[in-house]
Order: sequence, then C-alpha cells, then structure tokens
Amino acid sequence: MSDRQEKHIQHLKEIQLEQSNSWFDYWMDHSNFGTWEFWANVAFLILPLITLFIVIDRRKALLLGFYGYNVHVFFTYIDAYSTSRVSAFYPYKVLPILPSNFALDVSFVPVAYMLVYQWTLHHKKNYYLYITLLCLFLAFVFKPLLVYLGLFQIIKMNYFDIFLLYLVLSIVSKWVTNVFIFLEKRGKNKS
Repeated sequence: MSDRQEKHIQHLKEIQLEQSNSWFDYWMDHSNFGTWEFWANVAFLILPLITLFIVIDRRKALLLGFYGYNVHVFFTYIDAYSTSRVSAFYPYKVLPILPSNFALDVSFVPVAYMLVYQWTLHHKKNYYLYITLLCLFLAFVFKPLLVYLGLFQIIKMNYFDIFLLYLVLSIVSKWVTNVFIFLEKRGKNKS
C-alpha cells in the first residue's frame, strides 16, 4: 500500500470517527429517551412487529418472512444510499449506533408490505394493484406526515421519486420471492 493510499485511508477513518461522535452528541441532545422523537421511532420499530406476531398466517410464515426480509434488505440499501448522498435525511435515531432509518427499514415498511402480501394471498387479489395502493399511501401520505413532524427531510428527491422507489422495490421483492417459490416447487417435483 502506498503512502498516499495509507494517508487517504487514515483520513477516511478520522472522518468516520468524527461523524460517529457527532451523531452520538446530537442523539444525546435531541433524540434521547426523553424526547417524543425517540419514542416515535421506538413505536415504528416495536408496534409493527407486535402486530405482525399477532396477525401473521403461521402456515405461510416462512414465505411471508422471506418476502419481508427481501423488502427489508432492499429498503436498507436504498435508504443507505440516499442518506449517504444526502438525498434524504432522518434527523432522529432509535440509538446513535444504528442507521437513522432503522425503525422504518427493519420493521414498519417490511411489515406493512408483508401484511398487504398476506392479504392478497388470502383473498386471491392482485398483489401489484394493492401494493401500488400501499406505495401511494406511503409516498404521498406517510412520508409527508413524517416531514411535517420533522422526522424526515427530503433534500434531492420528491414524493414521486419516493413512490417509484417504493413501487420498484415492492416488485423486485415479489419477483425474488417468486423465483424461490419456483425453485422450491421444481425441487419438490424432482423428488
């Protein structure tokens, strides 16, 4: 490794540590246990998981869980990219060591998608229609509410961009799930 590269890496480490310390200080001042923003994030994390535990179809738990995990992973990557590029910003965290969007990406959004997916399976409804309605709600009602409450800031995108991201990620998550369903059925037929 060259001296130039070594110095660059050291600089990046220093910036990362400074950012981490900055987030901790900010969290202690503005997003700690004594703030309503902290408790709103905790609610976005815990309440959907409790709801899911109560209403999930246990006969299809693996399928729904796999789909929900796809949603979680794709949203985590997209949110990580958009926040690192400062296209969007979440000013409050559950804990300073977690990503700002942790509660939404880990719980709220995946559970909402899973419940719509479960409902369309049970009622033999068109997944794409109902997930589009959910995406419209999330992008044009839920996100503006978060902005109004100061829990989310839009910087280099708009609500239509958010809608498209939600929709594309819901379709990709469903297609990935469908590929694994196909492979499973094919494996059973060969047995």
